[in-house]
Amino acid sequence: MRSGKTDSGLRYAVLRSGKAVAYCALSIHCGSRDEKGYHSGIAHFTEHTLFKGTSTRSASAVSSYLDRLGGELNAYTTKEEIVLHATVLKEDLRKAEKLLMELATDPVFPEKEIETEKGVVIDEIISAKDSPADDIYDRFEELLFEGHPLGNSILGTAASVRRISSEELQSFTRSRFTPERIAFTVVADVDEERCEAEIKALADRYFRSCAGTAPAEEHSTPEPHRFDKTINKRNHEVNAILGGTAPSLYRESERISAVLLSNLLGGPASNSILNRVLRERHGWVYGVECSYTQYSDSGIMAISLGCDRCNLEKCLAAIRRETQRLAQELISAGRLAAAKKQLIGQLAISSDSGETLCLSMGKSLLSFGRIASDEENRSSIERVTAGGLREIAESVFSENNISKLIYL
Repeated sequence: MRSGKTDSGLRYAVLRSGKAVAYCALSIHCGSRDEKGYHSGIAHFTEHTLFKGTSTRSASAVSSYLDRLGGELNAYTTKEEIVLHATVLKEDLRKAEKLLMELATDPVFPEKEIETEKGVVIDEIISAKDSPADDIYDRFEELLFEGHPLGNSILGTAASVRRISSEELQSFTRSRFTPERIAFTVVADVDEERCEAEIKALADRYFRSCAGTAPAEEHSTPEPHRFDKTINKRNHEVNAILGGTAPSLYRESERISAVLLSNLLGGPASNSILNRVLRERHGWVYGVECSYTQYSDSGIMAISLGCDRCNLEKCLAAIRRETQRLAQELISAGRLAAAKKQLIGQLAISSDSGETLCLSMGKSLLSFGRIASDEENRSSIERVTAGGLREIAESVFSENNISKLIYL
């Protein structure tokens, strides 16, 4: 792997993959928590409208450019990042790199295209509200971090999106899309040194004029709000979510323990504790999972489920039993070793996807300024102790940390 920082401040990393398909991503340290002074939802709306043209390409030219090559262009927004990424044949990698750089530095936000895209985003907002399983998590975060930028909805509201203008989008990107906030990553069958030189040249061309113009704002640590709320949605299925704050991205040893705890409790494998108890043993739920979301200054561990009304209280009681068992008892050495092996295997399989790896590299560069090796990641997991796991469970699932939201 080749990695470093350009003269303008942009971080980059290149990893040779040995595959015919190439992946590149431009990750910007700017999300919905960075919207102060702008209309809610502008980060997500910016992500949508970056593709609506540059000074040298129309919206249709942007949308068809990689399509004609058999490639794909995509993007997403989180609370803390906007990410543009492309997948192409390796011989077309440089074209994809130039396109991502151009979109991030030279968007024109045509008024006509913006008005059309507002309808698309408002439909997305309405669709999310119509999906209880999606809406309940967003609402949970809003309640937990009420009054803090982390509580901002990524999508914004229909009213706020309607008020966003081309001038506001230009102001937002000029102030936030600066090279010191950006990471550019590549996973492809390329000569790493040559690709590194190309990225530096592109960064020099597209970003030198805006180097160091807008350092990242100071983020205030959120004060979480505890709640127990039930909302009557008149749905056939009951949706519930319970959880609380968890270690932030920079509390390293605690964070790794929390990752392992979340995976053990309600990860994607069928042998996770809650899936085994609630679904396989009793058939009480349609689905149950435990998620752990890490932010720079906080985190959330949350258990979400969907079930029939008659099973809700049984599910909640079972979840309490299992979380309290983890908070009070040390798991056996054999069980801990098996949980570690399972997580290491899942991460290895995930990293076999070039796209996943490319995006993960961008996140690491933005967050830590470096990319940990597979050996480092494995060692971090192996260092988790039964006592450390119990301490995280005790902290996260304590009575004064747990909040609950139910959609009936």
